[in-house]
Amino acid sequence: MKPEITVLSAGINPEGLSSKAVKAMLEIGQNISDQTSKHLDDVPWKEVDYAITLCNSANEACITMNWPDKCVREHWPITDPNSDDEYINARDEIRDRIKDFVNRMI
Repeated sequence: MKPEITVLSAGINPEGLSSKAVKAMLEIGQNISDQTSKHLDDVPWKEVDYAITLCNSANEACITMNWPDKCVREHWPITDPNSDDEYINARDEIRDRIKDFVNRMI
C-alpha cells in the first residue's frame, strides 16, 4: 500500500514561473504552464509532515521557522538553474531525489 502524498511548492522569494522550467518539464510530458510561483505564507506550511528546501538561501531562512514538531526537514542543495541545460539537470536531479524520498517512505 502506498501512502497518500500531497505536494506543496512555495518559496521565500517567489519570482514567477520560468519559461525554461516549463520547457524542461514539457520534454518529459509534464505541462506546468498553469502553475504559479507562491510565497511560503500562501501555503499551509505549519501543517506539513516534511519540508524540503532546494537552495541554500531557502534552507538558511527556513532553519529559524517554527515548524511543527512532527515535521521532518531535508535540504537538497540544487543549484539555481539559468540555462536550458541547467534546468534539465535540475529537473533530473530533483526527480531522482523524489524517487529516493518516496522509496524511503514506503
